[in-house]
Amino acid sequence: MSTKDYLEKDYYKVLGVSKTATKDEIRSSYRKLARENHPDANRDDPKAEERFKEISEAYNVLSDEKRRKEYDEARSMFGGSYRPGGGTGPGGFDMSDIFGQGPTGASGGERLSDLFGGLFGNRGRAGQATRSRRGADIETETTLNFREAAEGVTRSFRLSSEAPCATCKGTGARAGSAPRVCPKCTGTGHENTNLGGFSLSEPCGECKGRGLVVDDPCPTCSGSGRGKSTRSIQARIPGGVSDGQRIRLKGKGAPGEHGGPAGDLYVVVHVKDHPVFGKSGDNVTITVPVTFPEAALGADVRVPTLGGFPVTVKVPPGTQNGRTLRVRGKGATRKDGTIGDMLVTFEVKVPQTLNGDAREALEKFRAATSDYDPREGLEARAKGA
Repeated sequence: MSTKDYLEKDYYKVLGVSKTATKDEIRSSYRKLARENHPDANRDDPKAEERFKEISEAYNVLSDEKRRKEYDEARSMFGGSYRPGGGTGPGGFDMSDIFGQGPTGASGGERLSDLFGGLFGNRGRAGQATRSRRGADIETETTLNFREAAEGVTRSFRLSSEAPCATCKGTGARAGSAPRVCPKCTGTGHENTNLGGFSLSEPCGECKGRGLVVDDPCPTCSGSGRGKSTRSIQARIPGGVSDGQRIRLKGKGAPGEHGGPAGDLYVVVHVKDHPVFGKSGDNVTITVPVTFPEAALGADVRVPTLGGFPVTVKVPPGTQNGRTLRVRGKGATRKDGTIGDMLVTFEVKVPQTLNGDAREALEKFRAATSDYDPREGLEARAKGA
């Protein structure tokens, strides 16, 4: 959790508790809100997952005594009034300078970590050049056919990301030379600035926060120590995904630095339409044409499935157009690994032309059922409405 998040987010408000709330009050409120906003209980609400994450994030901070104390101290220092996009903070200095918001500034999370490193226990580390860092997240796209999306598939991805320079192995120095410890910050990578009442730590102006100075830079990376890496990975896309869905594959992103964990891979899935099958939640849908005699008298009809092997479905006598039956276990894969159902909808088809025998048979059928009027009471109901 970055210090920027501590200043921007009101975790007490998220959980609906006061700043003096006890652990039990925080736990009780979290459990209530987590149940109400869990994604599995709100499948029709795309924003439920984001609310659930925000609630969990707030609970993770406020339920931990040490993290809650750090959070309260950070917000107390700036009055909990930080807003992105600049503004003047305590002592008359520009908050945008601190958070690195500007054309030349670093990202807010990284810059804040450097500035407030001493405040939250990072003081005295060996410098940024040796700090472990989580790898960056990567986003890519893939297109699946309908069956792959329903059942799940393993795909190969060719990914490009930032990585240590292959020539200098990440040191930034030309072969045969080595970087030296920065004399200005003695390798810590930061300098302390007294702001009257408290001090802030900011990246060293000499080494740009690395803690090391390169006298003879690597010609490939110009001394940055960073380069581009291209690699191929195999990743499993789970079954039951929908068109436009964004899948998170943990640890499949860019590699971390100095032993840090890899980032995540986000895959935006595009699903091709199927000429026969559709999808409703975890269920596969299909519309099956039947003849009038099959609908009226009943019949056994063969229905294709997504797996390729047809099943026999019994059409009950007197089936109306649009009636839907459920075939268990022939749908899409659910999140828990079980299989959804196939919903079979019958569509009564009437022939456009009739030969003499067919017409004669239908005339006899009409005479035999003349006492049945499917439109009985229709006009009366229309007037009553």
